[in-house]
Amino acid sequence: MKVFVTGAAGYIGGSIAAALVKAGHEVIGLVRQPAQLEEVKKIGVTGLLGALDDRALLIAQAQAADAVINAASSDNRVAVEALVEALTGSGKVLLHTSGSSIVGDASGGEGTDKIYYEDKLPAPTADKAARVAIDNLVLDAASKGVRSAVLCNTLIYGHGALPRDSVQLPRLLKQARKSGIVRHVGPGRNIWSNVHIDDVVDLYLLALEKTEAGAFYFVESGEAAFRDMSAAIARALGLGAAQDWPLDEAIKEWGYEMASYSLGSNSRVRGARARQLGWQPHRPPVLDWIANDMLK
Repeated sequence: MKVFVTGAAGYIGGSIAAALVKAGHEVIGLVRQPAQLEEVKKIGVTGLLGALDDRALLIAQAQAADAVINAASSDNRVAVEALVEALTGSGKVLLHTSGSSIVGDASGGEGTDKIYYEDKLPAPTADKAARVAIDNLVLDAASKGVRSAVLCNTLIYGHGALPRDSVQLPRLLKQARKSGIVRHVGPGRNIWSNVHIDDVVDLYLLALEKTEAGAFYFVESGEAAFRDMSAAIARALGLGAAQDWPLDEAIKEWGYEMASYSLGSNSRVRGARARQLGWQPHRPPVLDWIANDMLK
């Protein structure tokens, strides 16, 4: 199969692209920088220099491919509109990458008992309405002859195929190394569902073969509170106990979006649909990974 992958030099996209090549697929990977062309070549990907706002390029590549995976951005509507337009009536697969901060509550580090399910999604907050609208655009493409699906990833951990960082835990690690103190937002009682990058990749490859049109998948294999993850990071680094950090101080370090939604919110979800597809996540839980593999 010839697969067009956007974000092929990124953490998620590069890991997916490398696995596709290993599985025998031909991969055309969109990258933003000339230096990344050689980088993706090393994992067997034919790099294509371009931008998500180049509609003509995206349409041409999507139409030339057997399937498309958008792993570059969850928030670029122009790109998604171009890909849907290109694939309308084709019956081809379009997998779009989203993130479970769409159900984040910006709790300032306080916990919650609220858990979200794939068939009972809440109305989005104002901060997340644009991303949810893009997810819905992808899902609605199923009525236009596209085998479209949204893979809504939770907190991803693990080492990817390329030397790239995931979103949340590397921020905690970087701050800790800079200051000598591991910190979490507020009391750190907020909980996120999570998943290992290799399990994420397994699901993308499975969905490429088996997904139904219009499917929405939460991608998760467990959950953990941030205070437990920060404590594990402190032990791994040999530092003192992790500390609470007021939200306004965290925002100064990480910015509003990162501090409020990626690090200071709850995002507890359950992904039954992926398991119904046959997905069997089996990599180490996040606290074990932090203890044994994070610093490797």
